Amino acid sequence: MKLLPLCLFISAASLSLASCSGGRSDQGFNPDDQQLLIGDDIALVRTQYGMVKGFVYQEVYTFLGIPYGADTGGENRFMPPVAPEPWDGVLPTVWYPASAPQMMYDIRSDSYSTFRDQWNYDGISEDCLKLNVWTPGTDDKARPVMVWLHGGGFSSGNGIEQDGYMGQNFARRQDVVFVSLNHRLNSFGFSDFAAVGGEKYKHSGNVGMLDIIFALQWVHDNIAAFGGDPGNVTIMGQSGGGAKVCTIAAMPAAKGLVHKAVALSGSSAGASDKTMAEALGAEILKQAGLQPGQIDRLQQMPWEEYYALASRAASELSKRSGKRVGFSPVADGVDIPEGEFYTSGADNVPNVPMLFCTTTNEFLSSRDEPELENMTREEVISTLRQRYGDNAEAIYEEFRGIFPDENPWGLYTIISSSRASVVRCADNKLQQGQPVYMAWFNWYPPLFNGRPRAFHCLDISFWFNNTDFMPSHSGGGKQPRMLSEKMAASLAAFMRTGDPNTGRRGGLPEWPEYTSETGALMLLNNDSRVLNDPDRRARELMATATPRR
Repeated sequence: MKLLPLCLFISAASLSLASCSGGRSDQGFNPDDQQLLIGDDIALVRTQYGMVKGFVYQEVYTFLGIPYGADTGGENRFMPPVAPEPWDGVLPTVWYPASAPQMMYDIRSDSYSTFRDQWNYDGISEDCLKLNVWTPGTDDKARPVMVWLHGGGFSSGNGIEQDGYMGQNFARRQDVVFVSLNHRLNSFGFSDFAAVGGEKYKHSGNVGMLDIIFALQWVHDNIAAFGGDPGNVTIMGQSGGGAKVCTIAAMPAAKGLVHKAVALSGSSAGASDKTMAEALGAEILKQAGLQPGQIDRLQQMPWEEYYALASRAASELSKRSGKRVGFSPVADGVDIPEGEFYTSGADNVPNVPMLFCTTTNEFLSSRDEPELENMTREEVISTLRQRYGDNAEAIYEEFRGIFPDENPWGLYTIISSSRASVVRCADNKLQQGQPVYMAWFNWYPPLFNGRPRAFHCLDISFWFNNTDFMPSHSGGGKQPRMLSEKMAASLAAFMRTGDPNTGRRGGLPEWPEYTSETGALMLLNNDSRVLNDPDRRARELMATATPRR
């Protein structure tokens, strides 16, 4: 794992203010002042479990690795989270916590992917229920609170895996409290033994989500001591984190703990099928050679051994069933509702304003294959016919009308990043009667000859005033910073009021609410503007297409 972001311990004399913070802070930060403060009586806060001590960097109080739950190993494996043991004295919280058990990304020095994403990883441990807090002050100001949920599907990641996740700049410049957290993932968070293990294991398929609920309860009970308002908490996540946001926003246990929600490049209209999840739990026992009464033995395995066992079981069941089987939240009707999220009319779940955003070119890139930029219109349409049959040409022309300056390959990447799933989720959310907002991020970084386009994860640093923390995504400098300042201000406004409009001259244009009829969205780039469901006809053509055999 790298050290703290490069800005953190480089002298101000060797670095401009803009490269660390994106300009002079609204809170009056001066780069000539002492940058880092740590000492006996600095950044001390009492939590419900004991006193913690962090540090102050560039006027932001920083606490890293605060326990919100006990170690999840041993007898706590597969069990709902429990409180950590209170501690005496002062607990130093000055370094990032261990990641939950997982298979880490392939990080190689000769990989452009490694260069681009700059993954932050260090230790792995089942003692992972810890969180990080950045705040402008440990006072009674009652600032809005951001709780960030990391990406990586439901299988990997951590709360600070990219420098774009850092809460320092957003906390200082927007005067909010920023929280990020780690929680159980993959087979440790979502092994469903309810059918074979009985009452003891009835929550086992969703303990990874229950960890997040437990962290939100910690925020509710403790964040006032960090200058935050427990009555104004926004959850936000990207990719798998966006799906987590959608799921949390549908869970009864989250009601009263969550007040706004933001999902980036990831959404979920419902949780996994309970029958298949329980079948996977049974397959794990089978692969382990255990009877139902022996499930407790799985709690005593080293985590690496259990991870390998569960992965093997998922692979075997996938082969037998002909369906992709994995570990994710389960629609058990206990912790997570069955059916489509937000459509039941139940009043026991959160009912909060929500903002959705996707990037225009999520997953396909010619970064390492520049020859793809030479694809012709005919070649792209021929490729599209494999999936969309006779509708391929019409779909291509619909997107060419939206993005007339894009070349054929670029249009193909946009078409392959269909917004259909997020629109479905947003339409469901409308049924609760709360405001919904939609964005489409279309800013292209000037890296790798412009070939990456608006790729998956790119927008994260823009929302958090972190484009100079993440130059391997944005290129850094004034141009991305200008858009970042507008987006971060809109996000902070949404956190405060449930409305992203700032009324600020030079900010984003007036941002209308999303409706199923108009489909209004904010197209985010150097010339941000509102479009009304520009790809509606294209999505209809995609949905009705017959693939070529």
